[in-house]
Amino acid sequence: MITYGAISKIGDRGNNEDCVNICAGSAGYLFALADGLGGHGLGDVASKIAVEQAIAAFQDSGGDLARCFSQAQEQILAEQKRRQVKNEIKTTLVCLRIVGNAARWGHVGDSRLYYFSKNKLIRRSFDHSVSQALAAAGEIKEKDIRRHEDRNRLLRVIGIEWDSPKYELSEEVDLNKGDAFLLCSDGFWEWIEDKAMLKTMKNAGTPKQWLGLMEEEVLRNGRGNNMDNYSAIAVFVS
Repeated sequence: MITYGAISKIGDRGNNEDCVNICAGSAGYLFALADGLGGHGLGDVASKIAVEQAIAAFQDSGGDLARCFSQAQEQILAEQKRRQVKNEIKTTLVCLRIVGNAARWGHVGDSRLYYFSKNKLIRRSFDHSVSQALAAAGEIKEKDIRRHEDRNRLLRVIGIEWDSPKYELSEEVDLNKGDAFLLCSDGFWEWIEDKAMLKTMKNAGTPKQWLGLMEEEVLRNGRGNNMDNYSAIAVFVS
């Protein structure tokens, strides 16, 4: 059985440029989260289009995860052309697909997916950012990404012309009872460490309880720091 919960909060900003949505139907489940790029004035438009188009593509294609990203890209570029604002409607996107007893995910930008199994963090998506590239090159430590001055400089997003697809897709994984997933924007993960995600998960009976415990940690650490919008989707397999 799949259970889930979601939050999307404005933080200390004037408007919420994050968007989350969930599709549950005959094709399975699609969980989608996007974070429109701030400072461009159209971040909320971008994130909404990306999530809406990802879900529409999932439904229309019978669960094609790649199509979720390509259709979001196509429609955002079309919206830029319509508004005559080239490269100004941009967003991250992370999606989790669950069909039957298998899961697969994809992302572009720095909205993340965390995959937990057997009470351990198995993996997380790697940000398409300057600071993540520096960590991969060994120039900074992984833990320093959260506070690095270039953390918000993204190398890949939806809304910039692509010569080839810029999103990354995982391999398919078989699900087991007790598995859990967390999709979240950078305004969420920057204020909670991986260990705290795992600790709160162990103390939660439902995805909504897990989100509540994590949000307490996010607010405790982020309060007084001009918090960004923060959004997350939690998924339990039972």
